Amino acid sequence: MDVSELSIEVKDLTKRYGLIRAIEAVTFTVAKGEIVGFLGPNGAGKSTTLNILCGLLSATSGWARICDLSVAYQPQIVKRHIGYMLEHNPLPDDTRVSEYLHFRACLKGIPCKEVKRRIDEVMDVCDLNRKARNKMIGKLSKGFRQRIGIADAILARPQVLVLDEPTIGLDPHQMIAIRSLLDTLRGKISVIFSSHILQEIEHCSDRIMILNHGHIVANGTPLQLRREFIPTFKYRLEVKGECRQLESVLEKIDPEAKLLSSGSPDSAGFYEIQIESRHEWDPSLVQAIYAHAQLRLKAFSPIEPTLEHIFLAATKRSWAHPTSVKSTGPDPNANLT
Repeated sequence: MDVSELSIEVKDLTKRYGLIRAIEAVTFTVAKGEIVGFLGPNGAGKSTTLNILCGLLSATSGWARICDLSVAYQPQIVKRHIGYMLEHNPLPDDTRVSEYLHFRACLKGIPCKEVKRRIDEVMDVCDLNRKARNKMIGKLSKGFRQRIGIADAILARPQVLVLDEPTIGLDPHQMIAIRSLLDTLRGKISVIFSSHILQEIEHCSDRIMILNHGHIVANGTPLQLRREFIPTFKYRLEVKGECRQLESVLEKIDPEAKLLSSGSPDSAGFYEIQIESRHEWDPSLVQAIYAHAQLRLKAFSPIEPTLEHIFLAATKRSWAHPTSVKSTGPDPNANLT
């Protein structure tokens, strides 16, 4: 991809504390307008990576660029292009929402004549105008406090938005509201956010990165990750007939396919069965069953692997084959650009 189409570039980013490795050789890019979800177990290196991107933490080696600017050499300029919300968003309880955003706008250097318009704009985007504009922050729910954090992060119209656990501690209704908010930002600014909630990552992200042991162990769209980490296809069928007859049909199509489970027949004699294969052959199986005189097919559907299955497969692979890390200290000649 052309550099002009990228908002974030990261190459061989490494952070060590003595001999303790937080992240090692992390490399990725984020395109303009793309929403990327960071996923990983506790201690995987998600927050460390995000803090380095935002200029809050220095890297041991490697480099990162935001909007073609070096995070290491131009941190103050880079920060003008980034909106950042911490995992535990610190807010003053004794301040009204509008007052807080006005204060933050002044700190961000927004021209005085534009402050009111910018505040109105982010309040509309974050749905704060009707119920929260003039309320004390301390009296608002966790969901509204998270919206205030996002409103603050986009107040200066950044090109990159970094959110560390934006849905932590929220109830399902509040999560849906944050998800809808992220949808409104899609295509307008680049968003990279971390979360432990698999459903949020899957629903909100254009692309998913999974970290483990300080390494990126998976990177791609949900469909790409399914194909990489779940190489088999599973199907659920409701059929009527003898199981051995279905096995004979299956053997002709794919001798390596497996019958995983078989439920008890219902009142009409149909029973549910699951099949696993390394090949995608749903049309041919349906046709073969229909052609069999003693088998009847009531329902047929593929079983899509969830992000949870992908996450477990990716982390399991990295545990089984960990990347070796030398126990020497950081390279004094490392190029931090």
